[in-house]
Amino acid sequence: MKVLNLTRNLQVSAEAARAETFSSRLFGLIPRRSLGDEEGLWLEPCSMIHMCFMSFAIDAVFLDRDLKVLRVLENFRPWRFSPWVPGARGVLELPAGRAAGRLAAGDRLEFSGR
Repeated sequence: MKVLNLTRNLQVSAEAARAETFSSRLFGLIPRRSLGDEEGLWLEPCSMIHMCFMSFAIDAVFLDRDLKVLRVLENFRPWRFSPWVPGARGVLELPAGRAAGRLAAGDRLEFSGR
């Protein structure tokens, strides 16, 4: 699916997948070695993530149920745990560096094709 930042009128991701089962959220990107520039993973429901067994850093974007950005963790490295983000309904995981200049707290996103 495509992810657009409506606030900044920018495309964030052209190829985001959705992880909505317990196992797909638990394992997330662990089996992957990297993400392409336009790839992402939307975990829902989710208000905290772990980077255990990950082999690369990501940008983690925490969103409320209206798809408003609550918090952005840039260059979130392996073997870390995110804070629990109050009000978060989901997390959009993107390649490290992708959020810079594209996403900030308060921005509103849109997912097309979900």
